[in-house]
Amino acid sequence: QVQFVESGGGLVQPGGSLRLSCAASGSFFSIYNMAWYRQAPGKQRESVAAITRGGTTTYADSVKGRFTISRDNAKNTVYLQMNSLKPEDTALYYCNGRRPGATLEDWGQGTQVTVSS
Repeated sequence: QVQFVESGGGLVQPGGSLRLSCAASGSFFSIYNMAWYRQAPGKQRESVAAITRGGTTTYADSVKGRFTISRDNAKNTVYLQMNSLKPEDTALYYCNGRRPGATLEDWGQGTQVTVSS
């Protein structure tokens, strides 16, 4: 089983940038389809960006053109580069993934992103 640890969050002004990292422990990370999710207070968790094991990426409309997901299988890590941040991007950000045919792994602690002046 793989476990995920998110990092890189913080307080940033509108228009600023952050880079989130998600380190995976365990084996076979390279076969996982991965995604970044976020949950704002009082709202459901939503997927914002995904990357397949082959490197194909998809984005929620709300972040398209501003966020970039990438992965480094040699480092068992997934990244989320977030540019042109907006106050509505404020949320707790999580990563998670699944092996082909399996369900999502257990959720980690997440990393808080706060966009405020």
